[in-house]
Amino acid sequence: MLNRKRFLTMAALAAFAIAGFPGGMHAQSSGTVLKAAELQALIPASVFYRGQSATTQLRNSGGVKFSDGYYVLSVLVDTGGYSTSVAEKYQGYFITEVPITIGGQKLPAGVYGMGFVADNKFIVTDVGGHDVFMVADATDSDLKRPMPLQVTSDAGGGFRLYKGRQYVKFSR
Repeated sequence: MLNRKRFLTMAALAAFAIAGFPGGMHAQSSGTVLKAAELQALIPASVFYRGQSATTQLRNSGGVKFSDGYYVLSVLVDTGGYSTSVAEKYQGYFITEVPITIGGQKLPAGVYGMGFVADNKFIVTDVGGHDVFMVADATDSDLKRPMPLQVTSDAGGGFRLYKGRQYVKFSR
């Protein structure tokens, strides 16, 4: 027979697991796309990548807040001081507080560089400029008002990260 204290402890742990808290049994995948005012409080003015600091373009940012309070953020950066070979694939900064999947590839929580590159590819790099993975991106020719960067909900579940009309899907 369980004593009362042990029973309450087990009940509390089960409640945390069901609610989807970190380490729980069910990850919270639902989330909301952040508005510009919310992004202003979250996006840093400058970021470190490949031995330099780059200013961010807050007007060209997007993100998601998941139902358990974790974030995925993305922002375009000014790459004027970088070599052409770095600037080709480092167009933006990508921050995820939780593991996500982009185009079928798993990405651990962390800080990354990202870019939409030639041949309809999306690349993720670590902050040292080393490739993490590359996936195919898609084109949304029906997008009425393409922006330099935006995040939207995806009708099939998850979210889309756009640069112009090019996009990749991501989810938890």
